[in-house]
Amino acid sequence: MTNQKTDVTIVGGGVIGLCCAYFLQKEGLTIRIIDRDEAADCSGASYGNAGMIVPSHFVPLAAPGVVKQGLKWMLDSKSPLYLKPRANLDLISWLLKFVQSSNTEHVERSGPILRDMNLLSKKLYQQISDQEPMDFGLRHEGIVMMSKSQKHLDEEMEIGEKAKELGLEVRVLDLGGIKSLEPNVDINVLGGVHYPLDAHLIPRQFVSSLIELLEQRGVVIDKNTEVLDFVTEGNNVQSLITSKGEIEIKNLVMASGTWSGVLSKKLNLNIPMQAGKGYSFTIDRTHVPLTTPAILTEARIAVTPMGKRLRFGGTMEITGLDTSINLKRVKSIVENIPQYYPDFKSEWMSFDEIWRGLRPLSPDGLPYIGRSKKYSNLVLATGHAMMGLSLAPVTGKLVSDILLEAT
Repeated sequence: MTNQKTDVTIVGGGVIGLCCAYFLQKEGLTIRIIDRDEAADCSGASYGNAGMIVPSHFVPLAAPGVVKQGLKWMLDSKSPLYLKPRANLDLISWLLKFVQSSNTEHVERSGPILRDMNLLSKKLYQQISDQEPMDFGLRHEGIVMMSKSQKHLDEEMEIGEKAKELGLEVRVLDLGGIKSLEPNVDINVLGGVHYPLDAHLIPRQFVSSLIELLEQRGVVIDKNTEVLDFVTEGNNVQSLITSKGEIEIKNLVMASGTWSGVLSKKLNLNIPMQAGKGYSFTIDRTHVPLTTPAILTEARIAVTPMGKRLRFGGTMEITGLDTSINLKRVKSIVENIPQYYPDFKSEWMSFDEIWRGLRPLSPDGLPYIGRSKKYSNLVLATGHAMMGLSLAPVTGKLVSDILLEAT
């Protein structure tokens, strides 16, 4: 391992870290990425997610009603949200902060921020697609929030009215309107809300091609390298102690997702974080030839066409840094799909190809992006929850702007 000091060292080789590297190298800075896994092993949250770019998702995870619904769900191992009961001070502290943030005022403050960040991210994705030799299946069909019950449809229409107030395009559809979007698929719902400004892509193709592009441009990616500790002096991080040796630091970006909470403690920083495990599986799209991504609102399942494939994903399982697969939760996804798509057959998916990943959850549902108050050469870029892929380019651009201000 070379120990040549680069302009910026990024801890984390997922989509957030890679986008930070992309925008920083475009400004002529030398970049080094440290990743605890094999950067292209497809196990991280950057690969198996729903691939959605979502200006429509302006309501943060911490919102009124979530706590009440969560209490009903959290002890049911097959529900969309499951919290494993455990005596853990970090979890208790996080939950208290989450409850405090789950109010109307927080949602109203957060809405314009999340809208603007997602809209800019969508624009930046388009720029990357236009300017770089990368094909990652970027499509602009929008997303449909599909509901079987009047209760959930009313809730989605209420959110749709708020979206209109924020300037987003919104279409309320009955079943006929949904079938006009998807004439080749049998769909059994009451109606839905369509957000035409949303988009989607193929996560694996984006991440893999971005890794290849960055390496071609001289970005060093140290794979299978775990950060064990930090050496600090005053208000600066001097070096990283890794499983492969010590690395001197000029500027440091922490983009390590769910592991950011653990690493921050080694710097005596308090970054509240919990891991929200999600699952997905991908089938041949000829079985269900959808063209428009959807979210099945009662079941909280995301459905995304990705080239010749179709991905189903969902659940939020808060069980710590546990990457094991809970088949009960996967089976719950599989059992719910035919309620919306009657032609779906469970034998089309393989339990041997289940993906799972850990989403980094901040207690207020907003990401941590900005310079550390304690260390002048440390910038945080983590805590994006389910919107990591959606917010990756805007996060990379913000991190680049922050670091360039100091140079």
